[in-house]
Amino acid sequence: MSIGLADAQEVCFVPLAGPNLENSLLEGQIQVKSEDSEINQDTFAQFKGKVEIDSSSAKIKADEAVFNRQTQTLNATGNVSFQDNNITVSSENVQLNRLSNELVIEHAFYQLNSVQGHGKAQKIGLGQQTGINLVESSFTTCPVDDEVWRIQASNIELTPDQSRGVVKHARFYIKDVPVLYLPYFSFPINNKRQSGLLYPKISSNSATGISIEQPVYWNIAPNYDLTFSPRLMTERGLQLKTEFRYMTEQHAGQANIEYLPDDKDLNNDTDRYFYRLVHSGQVGKNWWVNADINGLSDDNYIVDLGSDYYNRADTHLYKTLGLSYFSQTLDVTAQFRDFEVLGDHPDSYSALPEIRLNYLTPIVLGAEFQVHSELAYFESGEFESPSATRFHIAPTVRYPFQNQWSEFLAEATVLHTRYVQENIQNSALEKNISRTLGQVKVYGSLAFERPASWFGTEATQTFEPKVQYLYTSFEDQNNIGLYDTTRLFNDFAGLFRGQEFTGLDRISDNNQITVGMTSRFVDNNNRERFKLSLGQIFYLKDNQVLDASKVDDRSALAAELDWQIGSKWYAHTQAQVSTLTDKVERSSLSLEYQHGENKIVQINHRYVRDLSSEKINQVGVTASWPLAKNWQWVGRWYHDLELSRTVESYTGVQYESCCWTVSFVAQRNLSNRFDDDGAQSTNEFESGFHVYFTTRNLLRDGLFGYRRPYLLN
Repeated sequence: MSIGLADAQEVCFVPLAGPNLENSLLEGQIQVKSEDSEINQDTFAQFKGKVEIDSSSAKIKADEAVFNRQTQTLNATGNVSFQDNNITVSSENVQLNRLSNELVIEHAFYQLNSVQGHGKAQKIGLGQQTGINLVESSFTTCPVDDEVWRIQASNIELTPDQSRGVVKHARFYIKDVPVLYLPYFSFPINNKRQSGLLYPKISSNSATGISIEQPVYWNIAPNYDLTFSPRLMTERGLQLKTEFRYMTEQHAGQANIEYLPDDKDLNNDTDRYFYRLVHSGQVGKNWWVNADINGLSDDNYIVDLGSDYYNRADTHLYKTLGLSYFSQTLDVTAQFRDFEVLGDHPDSYSALPEIRLNYLTPIVLGAEFQVHSELAYFESGEFESPSATRFHIAPTVRYPFQNQWSEFLAEATVLHTRYVQENIQNSALEKNISRTLGQVKVYGSLAFERPASWFGTEATQTFEPKVQYLYTSFEDQNNIGLYDTTRLFNDFAGLFRGQEFTGLDRISDNNQITVGMTSRFVDNNNRERFKLSLGQIFYLKDNQVLDASKVDDRSALAAELDWQIGSKWYAHTQAQVSTLTDKVERSSLSLEYQHGENKIVQINHRYVRDLSSEKINQVGVTASWPLAKNWQWVGRWYHDLELSRTVESYTGVQYESCCWTVSFVAQRNLSNRFDDDGAQSTNEFESGFHVYFTTRNLLRDGLFGYRRPYLLN
């Protein structure tokens, strides 16, 4: 049996400093220092008092030492210490045989120098060929004063140039309680990746029942490895998960396959699977290839069985394969872009292929000439949906200027797009259509600053106004299909974006002025203590593009605030407020208290007045707090104020030491399962309990990818 870890040694391990062996001794020579000595030239030499014995590879200290010239053996007694590059030993008796170059130490405490590990031994044998042999000994990687676990064994062998130690007749102890006996096993003794068993994953929830997953790691080569993870679920059966990783000088990637035959929880005996391939690499001086290909058997695979790469709220799985070229003036990307759509969502269009070219070069008087072009073919999985070939080119002349206190940009662009649309029967679309628009943008910003006071401390206050004028001509676009286009929401940064849609199928006509300002307080240590940004778009003319039509002559007022309140409190908020109705359209708020690295409380609120005809009004609390030495608690709670119900709750406790980590997690959340028609459930909940034996970061996981500030657009 083999037990191992694919990861490196624990970060809390600090290697002992090896002995200072710098001397002029040759191999086989010994130098002895002592307070008193008695030497018989033919038989023995005896040394007493602060005895130090040096060789080219080791150092021995003792109260007394006797060297037998006839047998070429050395016996050291009394407060003996032995050190070489591999081990440090404390003992009462050491015997060295110069003929065989072997060392025997009795009743010893030892500490490995270059790797993590220490223990006690009835007898230790060291040899150049045999390495280290521990008889009736113990071994642990925990700190000396905190031995959470240890191994008691009849024999432990650490062989030179081997990455694993061998243990015979081992008894495992947690604290002082025996928990397991193994007649034979091996364990890692350095920080190299090694084949073996990884920590198991144990959980229980209403979707899988009791789940036990045991990863098996295979270190195939320094640049290849494979992990098999059999997973037994009482409600569903036996699943096999695999992860293959590879790396060469110019390429790297990962392939995953998960397979569950004959799911016991489904009536139709369906085989279920998931696959994933991620690759990136360089294929020439300026050429790169990339792939991100994902697929699964059914809509509920992630909801029922979970995923390490997607969560239950995802509606699309990516399938992309691309080739790119980059240089100082030109970049070209050609890719196939597709999606796996989950649930009852309209089928997304695939770009098969999509080619983009961008060119930028300086011309005269600091101006630049830029070209953006794109050629794409769009096809939908729905039989009656239109398909289209789209060509777009946008030459631009721009003049950018920037210094420490100002920024200016003026640009003029011609946007020409041509479509060839197929399968357009019974629609208002046209087969061959072109669209040519003109666009002018002028942007400027300034930065002023003055000395100021921030709650009694010296600081610098800035005032940073910015203005943008944008004009885009109009052309009717109702006879063009929507292939990669959706409406964008405007936060403060989005006010200056100049486009209201993703993609190119809708380009809104514009005649507008955007005004914004930012003010900040920066202390003498150059730390930003406060920042407030406000901005709004003023429409000088109504939009004629129907998809971009508006009822107001101005956008919502966008505001964003960051405030470092003292040393422990931090606030972030952003909002969009209609200046005509004085109603908040969208907002998010985060208030955080951080007393230390793992002492965090964060309160969040998210509000959207109208999102697909629904109101979003949710509040959440996330927290992490140490309970005792090595014990950490993490909790998360989200409540829907609109529906008056808790949508997710999570609590976890983790014990962590230098040598192991165990986490206990309980959670309850919406199941989000899809029915046979593809509709997603919003009323069914799922509960679960998990146990993790890993170096898992419960703080990061428990806070759901904790970040600062908390933003949810």
